[in-house]
Amino acid sequence: PCIDMADFREVFAKAKHIAIITGAGVSAESGVPTFRGAGGLWRKWQAQELATPEAFARNPSRVWEFYHYRREVMLSKHPNPAHLAIAECEKRLSKQGRSVVVITQNIDELHRKAGTKHLLEIHGSLFKTRCTNCGNVAANHKSPICPALAGKGAPDPEAEDATIPVEDLPQCEEDGCNGLLRPHVVWFGETLDPDILTEVEKELQICDLCLVVGTSSVVYPAAMFAPQVSARGVPVAEFNMEATPATNRFRFHFPGPCGTTLPPALARHGTEIIS
Repeated sequence: PCIDMADFREVFAKAKHIAIITGAGVSAESGVPTFRGAGGLWRKWQAQELATPEAFARNPSRVWEFYHYRREVMLSKHPNPAHLAIAECEKRLSKQGRSVVVITQNIDELHRKAGTKHLLEIHGSLFKTRCTNCGNVAANHKSPICPALAGKGAPDPEAEDATIPVEDLPQCEEDGCNGLLRPHVVWFGETLDPDILTEVEKELQICDLCLVVGTSSVVYPAAMFAPQVSARGVPVAEFNMEATPATNRFRFHFPGPCGTTLPPALARHGTEIIS
């Protein structure tokens, strides 16, 4: 792959429909823990031991402690230069009749906080809940999400489980429901929302430039998005700390922190027509 930014900028200047696929790497620079890789434990568990329907059925209190902790951490985090560059680019290009869509695997809402409007969250959001009884999905930014979780969720291995009774965990507020709420995120072993996948497919079909930002290209089905686009002959640019299994399929590769490499890549171009 090419590492020449000037070449990328020429392609970027002509692109009308840009798809930007983002993963955990874009949020790492905001200090968001990824819970993947070495030391990615909460207490003595790995995320994939807690982020499953089975774990929630077995011990909803423990799973809610884990997600409460993650929500509280996120409330103190802010978008970094990569998030801001993407949002600024979307806003600027929309005035030129060009579109930017962000397809993210992240559940932290930092793209939203940065101002991104056209956002497809394929793995859901930490700040949405879904009722296990009536299925209602709702935005929820309460801190704490319910009184029983106040001060709970400490990540250190010595912390005791809070063992909160189910009726004190987050409850559905739809009329007369009171069902147990769960985080509206896609857990291990669950399938992605088909409506969102349909939207993603549509965007990937029309894009004439694709950026892959801060993702290892190993989590499916998102790992297939950019290679599919590349197979159509559309230029794909990867911005990541290091090469990934998909790097050789892409036209461009820019190593390093996204917060450093992305802003100059997406900055206003000399030839842009600002109406």
